[in-house]
This record gives sequence, C-alpha cells and structure tokens, in this order.
Amino acid sequence: MPATTLTASALLLDMDGTLVNSDAVVERIWRLWAVEHGLDPEETLKVVHGRQGWATMAALLPDRPMERNHAENAVMLARETADMDGVVPVPGAPEFMAALADLPHALVTSADAALAEARMRAAGLPMPRTRVTAECVGASKPDPEGFLKGAAELGFAPEQCVAFEDSAAGIEAARAAGMRVVGVGPRARALGPDLHVEDLRALTVTVDPDGLIHLATV
Repeated sequence: MPATTLTASALLLDMDGTLVNSDAVVERIWRLWAVEHGLDPEETLKVVHGRQGWATMAALLPDRPMERNHAENAVMLARETADMDGVVPVPGAPEFMAALADLPHALVTSADAALAEARMRAAGLPMPRTRVTAECVGASKPDPEGFLKGAAELGFAPEQCVAFEDSAAGIEAARAAGMRVVGVGPRARALGPDLHVEDLRALTVTVDPDGLIHLATV
C-alpha cells in the first residue's frame, strides 16, 4: 500500500503531466512525427512521456545516427514551444505552487528552458527560481542526473528530497537518484510511487517548526 504521508526538506518537480497538462500538444506533435517515420502513433505515445525528444527517437529508431535525433529534436522543441493550444495547469497546481513559494523546491524537466518557460506561463504557474532543464544535463530521464543536480543546487542530499513525477521514465530517474516519489495522475498509479494522487488537489503541504515539509493525501 502506498503511504498517505511523506516528509522532506526539499521538493523536486517534474513539469509535464505533473504541474502542467500538455498532453494535447505532446500527443498531437508526436503522432505526426510517428506517421512521418512510418511508426505506430499509439506505440510511440507509450514512450514519449518523461524523456527528452532525442531519447524517445533513439528508443524508437535505434539504428539511426544520434546526430539526426538531436537535429530533429530541435525541430520538435520549436514546434512544441510554438503550440500552447490545450496547455493547462494540472488541477490544484496553482494552489500547490503557492504553498511552495517560500520552501526549497526546483523544477526538473526534460523540456528545454524556452519550452519550460512557455508552458509554465501558458498554465499560469510561477517558474521556480531553481530549475534543471534539458540544456543543464547530458543525459535524459530515466537517468538520475537531473534530479541529482536539482538536489545539489538546492543544497540537500537526495534522501532529503521528494520528487513529483507522472511518467515511468521520471519515476525511474527519481528512484535511481535515491529519492522518494509522489506519483501524480493516472500514468503514475501503476508505477509504485511512495505516495500517489490523482491530481494536486488531493495533496496538502504543511511545514513544521523545524522547516520539514509534510505532504499528505486529502
């Protein structure tokens, strides 16, 4: 049984699917990419969530030169940054982010800085002062590099942090970093997070006198 409460000194937040619902854009653009490359769109969508685009391409087209994946990823990022149709906050995200305003937290996303800024703005959410975007790391989730870097920049050990994630790649990355995980949304339910919520309305955030953050399901 998943826990109903967790405590942490700092929180590390994925963006897409966790704070921002961008599924409409992601699925629209990646379906088109799949068709252009003769791939099954439904099978493609099983891979895309949580990873950088080039990593998705490498998983789906393993014999293709990585240089081409990186070049196409740049095109995909530009398309996604120009398309905010259907980008909305995950229910409860505005209140959740307001509760974190004075607490140690960081964004750890597979989006690049431009896409992260655009989607957070489209969703009406504040951008955390500390953020780890695609340009900051050499490896994509499920590699733990992004989460480890986020924890280090906040000044906390991984075991002091709780990561918020929605995807298999993201939860695997957080686990590999030695962090406990709050799984958000339907994709996360079957992935064994330490605590699961359907959306952020189902979570309360309180802080004790020692500054320890308490997360609890409603």
